[in-house]
Amino acid sequence: MTTHEPDPTLSSSADLLGRIGTQLGARLRQVRPGTRGPALIAVGHGSRDPRATATLRLLLDRVRELRPGLDARLAHIELNPPLLPDALAAQPEGGAVLVPLLFARGHHVKHDLPAAAAAAPGRPTRTTAPLGPHPLLVEALADRLAEAGWTAGEGTAVVLAAAGSRDPQSGADTRRLAALLGERLGGVPVVPAYASAATPTVPEALRALAARGHHRVAVASCFTAPGLFATRSAAHAPWIASAPLGAHPALARLVLHRYDQALAHTGPTRELASA
Repeated sequence: MTTHEPDPTLSSSADLLGRIGTQLGARLRQVRPGTRGPALIAVGHGSRDPRATATLRLLLDRVRELRPGLDARLAHIELNPPLLPDALAAQPEGGAVLVPLLFARGHHVKHDLPAAAAAAPGRPTRTTAPLGPHPLLVEALADRLAEAGWTAGEGTAVVLAAAGSRDPQSGADTRRLAALLGERLGGVPVVPAYASAATPTVPEALRALAARGHHRVAVASCFTAPGLFATRSAAHAPWIASAPLGAHPALARLVLHRYDQALAHTGPTRELASA
């Protein structure tokens, strides 16, 4: 079995996560004893792959470990119970914050979740920005690549495989995430590609990189959990493909960061910033 030395470009994960943990701890100390905030409802897309829901449950377990006492629940936009309207109907009197387990500003984030929040039965419901682009998401992507065997060298590049959307803001978010990941990997080319609804596709991006002389190309899976898009994207990898982000510690911290942003935000929550 081949072993790989740790890539020094990926060594700052612990430092960044430590800083984020300190910030979250400071927020927690501002909460009055005996008070309980709104529920956190993490909203996944839904998938016919049975591994998807199991993976998201593990992510929510990690969120609860980081924030003991927080009422953290899972809901889905389609395909898997509980569906979002059912989760909202069962939300506690203190209301809820919807955190989309999605990485860009597509239709679900900009329309479906705010509409569901507006229809919630008489309880305060906020929606947050998507998880990306954000440095913690970059850390999770870089770590998953390292786990898959990533080493930078001559001819290396990365295809950032995402779900895709017709919304131009979604494409802008994914391109920004690709640029941040490229910086994180020391200037390696990172090309965004999509499993549906947008171009280039993963095979198209791979061909374009090969034409530019990049023959050691990794596919970075920008998906929260296993499913059809993640499986198809990984199958095209000519070298290595990273696993979906799943219950990565940085992703759990990012979910809490979005939740805290929503609680701190005093204005409309429909278009929260992604930073």
